[in-house]
Formats: sequence, structure tokens, C-alpha cells
Amino acid sequence: MTNTPLFVILQKSEIMKESNLNPSFFPSVLDLKNHYFTQFQILAKMTQDVEMKEQQPAPAADNSVSLISPSILEQLKDIAALIETGAYTREVRRIMRAIRWTIQIRKKLNVSVLSAFLNSAFVPGSEVHSRLASYIPKEEDQDMEVNIGTSATLPSKHSLPEIEIYCYLLVLIFLIDQKRYDEAKACSSASIARIKNLNRRTIDVLASRLYFYYSLSYELTGDLAEIRGSLHALHRTATLRHDELGQETLLNLLLRNYLHYNLYDKAEKLRSKAPRFEAHSNQQFCRYLFYLGKIRTIQLEYTDAKESLLQAARKAPVSALGFRILCNKWAVIVRLLLGEIPERTVFMQKGMEKALRPYFELTNAVRIGDLELFKTVAEKFASTFSSDGTNNLIVRLRHNVIRTGLRNISISYSKISLADVAKKLRLDSPNPIADAESIVAKAIRDGAIDATVDHANGWMISKETGDIYSTNEPQIAFNSRIAFCLNMHNEAVRALRFPPNSDKEKESAEKRRERQQQEQELAKHIAEEDDDEF
Repeated sequence: MTNTPLFVILQKSEIMKESNLNPSFFPSVLDLKNHYFTQFQILAKMTQDVEMKEQQPAPAADNSVSLISPSILEQLKDIAALIETGAYTREVRRIMRAIRWTIQIRKKLNVSVLSAFLNSAFVPGSEVHSRLASYIPKEEDQDMEVNIGTSATLPSKHSLPEIEIYCYLLVLIFLIDQKRYDEAKACSSASIARIKNLNRRTIDVLASRLYFYYSLSYELTGDLAEIRGSLHALHRTATLRHDELGQETLLNLLLRNYLHYNLYDKAEKLRSKAPRFEAHSNQQFCRYLFYLGKIRTIQLEYTDAKESLLQAARKAPVSALGFRILCNKWAVIVRLLLGEIPERTVFMQKGMEKALRPYFELTNAVRIGDLELFKTVAEKFASTFSSDGTNNLIVRLRHNVIRTGLRNISISYSKISLADVAKKLRLDSPNPIADAESIVAKAIRDGAIDATVDHANGWMISKETGDIYSTNEPQIAFNSRIAFCLNMHNEAVRALRFPPNSDKEKESAEKRRERQQQEQELAKHIAEEDDDEF
């Protein structure tokens, strides 16, 4: 056997490739050594498993769990070690990395893996172990056989509260994925009661995720109104503890709670009085922008609503396809209410064509100004609009359809009778000529068309359209585009994050001492020159 260094062996292994290890990630040489020793043990075990597979026949299809479970269990062990290191060194970014890792493997969790992980994390029979194990369904005999030997090889027992809260989070995610919503409600309530007694900054990241699943478990069972008081109490506690991430999460959950029951006034009152600060989570900031856009839309503040909804859709990650579709649906309706026509590319985005098809046909009806086509589309996709919560907004669009048709008529005809206007707009009222006259008069007052009404003869007389470049509209549009680009640049600069680098800090300290020494020598030299002059 050749004397190959340990680092070279690990570098050549698949473990180094999967975990993307960087030696500068570890704060000390001891942590680096311990991690490499752990990875070497895993590598040796993998090598031993490969040799045993070559000697033994291929397992049956029913025993596929035995090939998957140990690897998932080892990953959970590594996640727990990462959380433990982050708790001791007070590095929140490690705990955030552990949560992202957990989300990646959540679909591979099963009862046997969770039971084995709880046995390795806590002493079997202890209060914490018994409480968490009570929420897990009974495992099958086959899974028991697979994991008995695996759990016996994990002698380390954790007593950190971060590990306990993480186990609550893990069990809660598993119960929700398995659609065991009643058990998930009980588990989430117990976890929230435990978090109230802990005041540690390293738990804030885990607590924010628990808050989210706590609200989700009650929403899935239709009991979202029951936890509104509890969410308010948790928000007050997070504010007193200066837990800004928890405040962001709980504020979004409260807004979602109010909007779920159409309590828009209470949601706006809470939003206006809640403390605001720089966003710590991009996901929470996107949710906040979406809820703010919905509130602004209901309050008829369409310009602000459009900006919030488009920003939420732009900032949302690519993987959040459902969230981006919902943001685009509301943004399309708001733009139509503003009198704008969205581009066709909005409806042809990858993965959104089918979901945005009803809104595409609705936009086409508004663009043409055909009231009959608008009614047909609204009736055809009534169930879709109702499930999206945009049915009330589509009722408001009827006036915009009439205004768009009137604008087209004004451009096409320099002089037209009000009876022909009513016929072209397809007004189904008892007195269409009077209704057409009132609609034209209101459009002229709002500035939608440039025309006059001849009441005596029943005519609408359109004025000649001037050159738009002789007005200030191009300047306003150009200024808004410049402001948008500058705001995006400033937000990108503020979102930059750099990992701490102790070497650079040490170098800057040395340079600072050299600069201070040079300044002292220069001051001494100047003082000597002044003495020579006297």
C-alpha cells in the first residue's frame, strides 16, 4: 500500500466532489482535521460495502430500501454535525446550509431513517426522544431489520437545543409530506412551545422554518384562524429578541392569515405598523412583495401594486414556478386595470403557457375592446379565476373593455353618432344611447380620449391626434426606465455577501499599524522642522 496523503485520498473521492469542500470554510485546523477524519471513515465504509457487494449476490427488488437508507442516514448525521459546529462557533450560515441540505433530501426520508436518526441523536427512552418518537408512525418489520445495525454504529448523543429543534423540523416536514396533517399540527404546536423557552441566535434560522410549517399544517386542515393570536405573540417575542428573520417570517404568515379570510384592512394596518428593516431572506422578501401587491390592488393603488408584483416575480427563484405563475397572474390583471396591454412574451414563459392561457384570452378580449368576447372568456374560465382569487378584479375590467373599445372608435372615426357608438360597444342596456353618452363623457373627463360631445345632435367628435414626441411623455418614460435600472443596480449591490476572511483582516490590521507608525514618524519630523525654524 502506497503512503498517499489523506487529503489526496479525499480529494480523489466522490465525497469531496459532492460536498464541495473548501479548506477555508473551516475556522480552525482542528475542525478541518476532524472533518477529514470523518470523511475518511465514510470512505472506508463505502469501500468495504463495495467489496461485500462483489462477493454477495444482487439483492431482491423488495430490499431496495436497505441500499438507500444508510446513505440518507449518513447525510442526516453530517447535517447534525454541521449544525453542532455552527452552534459552537455561532456561525448562522452553517445552519442555513444544513437547512438547504435537508430540503434536498426530504423526499427520501422514511420512518426507519427518522427512527434511526433519533436513536443516534438522543438517548432512547429520554423525554425528548419519547416525545419526538410519538409523532412518527410505526415502522415496518423490514425497515426495522435494515436500520437496527445502522443505528447501533452511531454512539454520539447530542444535548444541544439546536439539534432538538432540528429534529422537530425534520419530523414535521416528514409528516406534512406524508399528508399526516393532524400529527403535523400536534408536532408543530409542541415545537412552538419549546421554542418559546429558548433565546439563542443560532436557533433563529431553525425557528423561522418551524414558524412556516406551523402555519402550513394549520392551513392544510382549514384551521388557520386558530393560530392568529399565537402568531401575534410570536411576532412580539421576535421583536423583543431582535430576531429580524423571525419577524420577517411571522409578518408574512400574519399577512397570509388575514388575506386568506379577505381581511385586507387588518392586513394593511398590521403591515403599516410593523417594523421594517433590510431583508435577510430573499424568499421572505418575495412573499412580502406579493402580499403587498395584493393589498395595493384591492385598495385601487394599481401603480404600486404593479411594481410590487413584478418585483416579486423577478426576485423569485427559478425553482419557485408556482409562485412566479401566481405573481404573473395578478400582475397581468393589474396592468389591464391600468390600461396597459402585457406583451405576448409574458404568457409564453417556459412552464407557464398552460397556466396563463385564461389570462391570455382575457387580455386579447380587453385589447380588442369586445365586450361580448370578454363576457364569454369570463364565463368560460370562471372556476379558474375564482380559485386564483381574481374574480372580483375581473369584474372591474368591464369598464376598461368599454374604454378600450371607445378609444379604438375615437381613433377610427372623426365624427360618429352616439347610437353607432352604443351599437359598436354592444351595450345591452334599456337606453343604450344615454349610456353611451355618459360613457363618452366620463372617458373625456378622465383623459382616455380627446373628443367632444354634441348633445343636441347626438354626435361624438374626435379631435386630431397630435405628435406624441412634442409632449413630455417620452421624457417621463425614459426617466422611469433609468430609475428602474438604477434601483436594480443598488439592490444587487446591497444583496452582495462576502464570507469572512481572517487573512485579509490580519493584513488590514498590519497595514493599519504601519500607516499609524508612518504618520507618527511624519508628525515627529514635522515637529522637528518647526523647532529648527524657531
